[in-house]
Amino acid sequence: MRKKVLFTGFDPFDQETVNPSWEAVKQLNGFETDQVIIASEQIPTVFRTALDTLRQSIHKHQPDIVICVGQAGGRMQVTPERVAINLADARIPDNEGSQPIDEEIVPGGPAAYWTGLPIKRITSQMKENGIPAAVSYTAGTFVCNYLFYGLMDHIHRMSPHIHGGFIHIPYIPEQTIDKTAPSLSLDMIVKALRIAAVTAAQYDQDTKSPGGALH
Repeated sequence: MRKKVLFTGFDPFDQETVNPSWEAVKQLNGFETDQVIIASEQIPTVFRTALDTLRQSIHKHQPDIVICVGQAGGRMQVTPERVAINLADARIPDNEGSQPIDEEIVPGGPAAYWTGLPIKRITSQMKENGIPAAVSYTAGTFVCNYLFYGLMDHIHRMSPHIHGGFIHIPYIPEQTIDKTAPSLSLDMIVKALRIAAVTAAQYDQDTKSPGGALH
């Protein structure tokens, strides 16, 4: 039986004209294999409305798997995230000018949630297909982590049958014309996310293999 995968990507922020997370996931909208059927939705880079939009998207599509995707400018690899923390601490304002500092995302909620995706399997499959990838242990404290934590809290409280998590991706080349920063082609990012969807559909449990960080 095929599983429905919901991908989300963000709109541009911080003076960028594109956000590779949305550029990639919108290409996957309607993609089907024997294992998955994919739907994609855009999330505003706004603390106030990001989680409402995510919940509406989950209600609309009734997915088995939710994979939220965000831009991590400066990273060299596609990085599935392992942990979301209950903290909003914005270095810059969001797209509506909001800049929460040292605020809990869910007051009184757990300090953190683990991902529900088999991220080591996903990372391994990406590498086997020539895509630079690594497990990440920090999703930051901006809207990406906010959405990731909110997703996992929603799953924990309301939809325990859903497997969910977050993946950060690098800039695409057109964003680095005036920057000294690594980038990855949009085609390779799309390929990486397609692998993530299929792997998540095939495996409920992750592999027990080295993937930690020294610092």
